[in-house]
Amino acid sequence: MNFKRRLLVSAMAVAMTGLMPSFAAAADTIAIITPSHDNPFFKAEADGAAAKAAELGYDTMVLVHDDDANKQSELFDSAIAAGVSAIILDNAGADATVAAVQKAKDAGIPSFLIDREITVSGIAISQIVSNNYQGAQLGGEEFVTLMGEEGKYAELLGKESDTNAGIRSQGYHDVIDQYPDLELVAQQTANWSQTEAFTVMESMLQAHPEIKGVISGNDTMAMGAWAALEAAGRTDVIVVGFDGSNDVRDSILAGGIKATVLQPAYAQAQMAVEQADAYLKTGSTGVDEKQLMDCVLINADNAAQLETFAISE
Repeated sequence: MNFKRRLLVSAMAVAMTGLMPSFAAAADTIAIITPSHDNPFFKAEADGAAAKAAELGYDTMVLVHDDDANKQSELFDSAIAAGVSAIILDNAGADATVAAVQKAKDAGIPSFLIDREITVSGIAISQIVSNNYQGAQLGGEEFVTLMGEEGKYAELLGKESDTNAGIRSQGYHDVIDQYPDLELVAQQTANWSQTEAFTVMESMLQAHPEIKGVISGNDTMAMGAWAALEAAGRTDVIVVGFDGSNDVRDSILAGGIKATVLQPAYAQAQMAVEQADAYLKTGSTGVDEKQLMDCVLINADNAAQLETFAISE
């Protein structure tokens, strides 16, 4: 099947996601399952995985679980029924995903996880995640510097079911809490959502108009917070995100959001496909199941080098 045909298959799979596709797939098909592509981070993952799969000669089923563990389970059923060779997954919950990955393993289909870990080892072949703690410490250090080591600040937390949310928050606080003149006055989840972050930020500003800074668990929430701050005429507030999205890059270059932390979504997804290919051909990836990729601080100094969750040297 040529490259254009593979892309067509991928596009059809995306279009049919809401219908829970059950079409037959060739044995050389890789399923790519992520959260919604409305978040550019997850779209970059899917695009990176699909491009690498096509390069290596595989067809793809590109599916979206919308952070719904039940929908994810149904998509696993569809992929298993279709007889895919492997599954690349950014999961819908560290605990809730264990059963789905086990189900695929029992069916003889290996899973390769990216971005988010699950709570059990030994059932996925690979779990490739960004070093969220290291990245959060980078972001925390930059936030401290931007805040001048003092002032009241708020934190936007990610989805509670995602272990990355807790790891990033811990990384932030292990740095920020060393500075007694930095005071956390508001902390609330916005579930990785830009819309929720806008609403949460509005409420935080009303309750704490003295807020000087906001540190966010991801860029999508940072963008929502920044929109609320702009609407309130509070562009003096320092905002730091996490992900390395093009939207935040553009905001940094325009003098809005001050910094973010890049996690290499595109490269990470491509690495997972390469490991899937190696495993399918040799029975081994040659590396440990759990793998960490370091993050990179992005600020006004290097934002111009950032493009689609990758930075040029």
